[in-house]
Amino acid sequence: MCSGRIDLEFVLRAFARGMDGVFIGGCRLGECNYITHGNYDALNMVLLCRKIMEHIGLDPERLSVQFMSSGEGMLFSEVVDDFSKKIHALGPLGKAETLDEAELKSKLEEARKLVPYIKIEKREKLASRLENQEDYDGLFTTAEIEALFGEVFSYHIDPEKCQACMICRRRCPVEAISGGKNRIHVIDQDICIKCGTCFEVCPPRFGAVNRIAGVPVPPPIPEEERMLVRKRKAE
Repeated sequence: MCSGRIDLEFVLRAFARGMDGVFIGGCRLGECNYITHGNYDALNMVLLCRKIMEHIGLDPERLSVQFMSSGEGMLFSEVVDDFSKKIHALGPLGKAETLDEAELKSKLEEARKLVPYIKIEKREKLASRLENQEDYDGLFTTAEIEALFGEVFSYHIDPEKCQACMICRRRCPVEAISGGKNRIHVIDQDICIKCGTCFEVCPPRFGAVNRIAGVPVPPPIPEEERMLVRKRKAE
């Protein structure tokens, strides 16, 4: 499998399931047999993930990516052996970082929920091709990651303004919006990826979608109250 297919979610899921370390091996940079050069995607993803790990209090050395030829069996063996020793020295995930199990689980779950949003926000950098190793450390900054986690908008459809036009529902990339003809639309916050599509496509004359930050999202209106009652025009 191409290393470029290893998703950020895969890595965070591995840590959430108790893995003490994650190693990714890929072809040498610039030597892709195809035209995808997915190993650059893998490198960028790892650089981002390591910064996320720092943000939530995990040692970034628990995640490693190395590039080598498929014919370099001895090198592969040495690299994996060195990584295994490093992880053994670090100790169990969370304990070495003085994070209790509940706190670690909560932080990893928060990060995993934001993966779709993060991939949208950082798509340009994740698609970049770093030719020089000295550029690696500066691709993602600590301040950038803090802003990523601290400035996430949630989206809410105001039931008083929704006209059930179904535009946002049709355009939502993850089908997080329920509703229908003459049914006030509601966003499922557990499915929403914070992409902002609903906010962008809601007709300005309605302005039904609100961006929310720093406060809880209002609870959805009960199912029995979602029928839209339209006012008749005066004759």
